[in-house]
Amino acid sequence: MKLQSRLGLLLLGFVCAGTAEPAMAQYQGPEETPAVSGYEQQLAGEIRSSIKSFTPQTDNLGNVYVTLGSGAPHRLIVAPIDQPGYVVSDITSDGYLRVQRLPQRAPNAVFDLLHAAQPVWVMTRDAKRIPGVFTGLSVHLQPGRQNAPTMAQLDEMYVDIGASNAEEARAAGVDLLDPISLIQSPQTIGTNETAGPASGDRFGGSVLLELLRLLASHKTNLPGTLTIAFATQQWTGGRGLDRLLNELHPDELIYVGRIMPPRIDESKPAPATNHEGMPLGSGVLIVSDPSAALSGLAAELKKIADSHNVKIQPVRAAPPAMTAYAKATPLPARFAHLRVASLYPVTPAETISTADVSALQTLLYRYIAGKDVPRFEGGVGFSHGATLGDLRELTETYGASGHEAPVREQVKKLLPSWAKPETDAAGNLVLKMGNAKANANGKKIVFVAHLDEIGYQVRSIEPDGRLLMDVLGGGYTEYFLGHVMLLHKTDGSTVGGVLELPAKWDQPGFEWPHGPKAMDEPAHMYVGTHSAEETQKLGIRVGDWATVPKKYRQLIGTRANSRSFDDRVGCAALIEAVKTLGPNLGDRQVTFIWSTEEEVGLKGAAAAAEKMADEGNGPDFVFAIDTFVSSDSPIESKRFADAEIGKGFVIRAADNSNIAPREYVDRVVKLANENKIPVQYGVTGGGNDGAVFVRYGAVNVPLGWPLRYSHSPGEVIDTRDYDALAKIVAVLAKQW
Repeated sequence: MKLQSRLGLLLLGFVCAGTAEPAMAQYQGPEETPAVSGYEQQLAGEIRSSIKSFTPQTDNLGNVYVTLGSGAPHRLIVAPIDQPGYVVSDITSDGYLRVQRLPQRAPNAVFDLLHAAQPVWVMTRDAKRIPGVFTGLSVHLQPGRQNAPTMAQLDEMYVDIGASNAEEARAAGVDLLDPISLIQSPQTIGTNETAGPASGDRFGGSVLLELLRLLASHKTNLPGTLTIAFATQQWTGGRGLDRLLNELHPDELIYVGRIMPPRIDESKPAPATNHEGMPLGSGVLIVSDPSAALSGLAAELKKIADSHNVKIQPVRAAPPAMTAYAKATPLPARFAHLRVASLYPVTPAETISTADVSALQTLLYRYIAGKDVPRFEGGVGFSHGATLGDLRELTETYGASGHEAPVREQVKKLLPSWAKPETDAAGNLVLKMGNAKANANGKKIVFVAHLDEIGYQVRSIEPDGRLLMDVLGGGYTEYFLGHVMLLHKTDGSTVGGVLELPAKWDQPGFEWPHGPKAMDEPAHMYVGTHSAEETQKLGIRVGDWATVPKKYRQLIGTRANSRSFDDRVGCAALIEAVKTLGPNLGDRQVTFIWSTEEEVGLKGAAAAAEKMADEGNGPDFVFAIDTFVSSDSPIESKRFADAEIGKGFVIRAADNSNIAPREYVDRVVKLANENKIPVQYGVTGGGNDGAVFVRYGAVNVPLGWPLRYSHSPGEVIDTRDYDALAKIVAVLAKQW
């Protein structure tokens, strides 16, 4: 099997079957398992299980290694398996986790910041993965705020796992020293690249696992002794490598891992590796002194590569770090350091070329076995998830502003069969209920929730193949730049991409640009191509759109995380209310609208409001069902918007677009209390669809649910609030 296929399977967690021995046939890709430095035990266990036919050994630091053959020379090939991350350093009284970084010095200037409002795993002692999110600022709450957190300091970092107090967090199995890592969900970029957290830390382990699979499948007589090792704690001083050298005393060493530049100023973040002139597709990179010719083992490897048409390029870098209070173990005289190029190193969107990794595997197999890599003849399989509920279905459906068709179709699918909604010229989905005729004297009521989510749209294709992307909606750019994206093409398929980081992001002292228009500035997206023609061959066109990959994730108890809860919770609440009301609403005139393009100016709702007014059928009351952006977060000011999640739906009494009359706020509260529905009310930021109906004579009483970390991949809700919202909508439809 080509290595790009194997690497993809490992990264995505597919199950590989075929020519491998039984012990390896059902190996679930370890690339899905985080391995923060010093806490690699779960990943190491998975590696041991996958290669158990080789009788692997494990030492006191958790290094896993396999020794084949006997006699001299003793060749050692090592790849590190750890990655930078965090550990739980405290659990607050209200259930948030405080963190400490490992390594304790930041790998680059944006490492902490790019974790803000991102989904994570907390790995417990009993090998459970507890989902959570790093907290992030809600953009709607920041105008006028003084001295807001930067989200770039450890003192401002918290992890939300859905716990209400420390006891709930501990009851879920979370404790101090549990490692925390971004969720490992790599994405294919273009045709032969892969992007995701720790890509530059895991390629070596993937190659070594593939080498062992090949050795198991194709018996080979090896000269001397060969040890293949998976090393721990490379990021925290190369302790695993140091232990292996002391333990094994190899005659020669090939280290397969990230190239790091020398660190000069220990008080500053290490600058990220950026090999100028070494783009993806450069093949194997071999560390050397460019002022001198390659010699020894490095020269031999280059000769093997050249004789088999394997790309190989010398680069200048420091040897693998082994820093300790005692003198580091010297490297063998016969030593070589191999790696592949990467873009955006040590970020959530680090990108590598699977063709480069394939070249690395070819070189190493030729070095080990003295022959070419055999062809793979196995197969691949994977499993699918269970049926999802309405909220999960809607949340996991993609539909940025102006591209809501998939979400609209999902709403139609989830509505009961008796409901007959229509789609208007603006793309709004409109459902009219009740027997009262238009223009009747009874109160006319509208409920409106928006279908769209924030994202980006292709403005143009640059000559170098990159995409210039316009912003659809607003949000902190830290949550999206430097992260993997999904580009949705006209034909309905998707391709992976990476939103480029700001200039000089990898320089010490870098500060993220924040200006009055920073959130609206176009961004460039890399899609693995290097010309406009290559990009067009991928089927990408102007007008295609992008979103962050997303998944509905259950947190502790009734809390959940996903992108686009704004406003899929509102959409789902309307669907649930329609189901509750049934087809016979009686002598009422109620209209449910699922609107378009709210995030770019309330456009769909404005079109619906104008149409209803022109027909002489404008509503008396409109209830906009949308997010109540909450300050229920340790990094927000509690001065306003302090509606707690889990305490009920919220009357959005005042925001940037509307002020609801207090008499109607009180009336909703009274109805909620009479029906035993938990209710809150308050002031928040942002605008809502109901505001565009006011000019035509309607009273707008917006309703919502409290949302943490709005307009980010880390949005958190309590589903009890969703239930309360659906119930109050049904009550208002019948009793208002």
